[in-house]
Amino acid sequence: MHSEKASFGLKLAAWGGLLFLHLPLLLIALYAFNTEEAAFSFPPKGFTLHWFSAAFARPDVLQAIRLSLQVATLATAIALVLGTLAAAALYRRDFFGKQTVSLLLVLPIALPGIVTGLALLAAFAGLGLKPGLLTMVVGHATFCVVIVHNNAIARLRRTSHSLIEASMDLGADGWQTFRHVILPNLGSALLAGGMLAFALSFDEIIVTTFTAGHEKTLPLWLMNQLSRPRDVPVTNVVSMLVMLATMLPILGAYYLTRGGESVAGSGK
Repeated sequence: MHSEKASFGLKLAAWGGLLFLHLPLLLIALYAFNTEEAAFSFPPKGFTLHWFSAAFARPDVLQAIRLSLQVATLATAIALVLGTLAAAALYRRDFFGKQTVSLLLVLPIALPGIVTGLALLAAFAGLGLKPGLLTMVVGHATFCVVIVHNNAIARLRRTSHSLIEASMDLGADGWQTFRHVILPNLGSALLAGGMLAFALSFDEIIVTTFTAGHEKTLPLWLMNQLSRPRDVPVTNVVSMLVMLATMLPILGAYYLTRGGESVAGSGK
């Protein structure tokens, strides 16, 4: 009889892969509490929270955090609106150009980041827009839309259309049907899509490099710190905060969509 349990070798390979992927992240978190100012002194000589207070006392760090939060929040809000509307338009009916529209939605995240960044830079230059907050928000929203769209369209395809027809038969107008039938069914999928989009935007660096101009988000600040070895302890603290800011929304989105077909992308 075939056993459904994984063999010891397969388990060992899986844990080895996880360790290979996450050990560098664990080391960065460990160095954030190290008492030594040396870049990477192992094993750590002691435990301290000094570098956290030092990081939050720096105006450049706080400014970068505020800018990253602002860009990610605005990009996520735009993605929630456009991604949901696109999903509502595409999930049931066929029309001429439907596949082209679907391809255009996926294209910004499917292309290499440098290609997307160059294309956005050329488009903004053609429109006479100088790189700054607006261009960053638009640039991030272009690849966040597909995250929300995939979650929303997967949930819509699993929602029985008879519920919508029953609502309309009972006298509800379009807004009432959306508010009381469609939106409650989409709630967790939109929340998960929004959390994933926020995490994706918060730590984006390639597209941001082409659209930020003189502005510095947190990832750009971290990249600039690589040439300053004396600031490594503070950099480790900020790196750990970026990891938490991206990991927690992803874990939350996984919790909201686990065990079902509403996982991002399953509706494609």
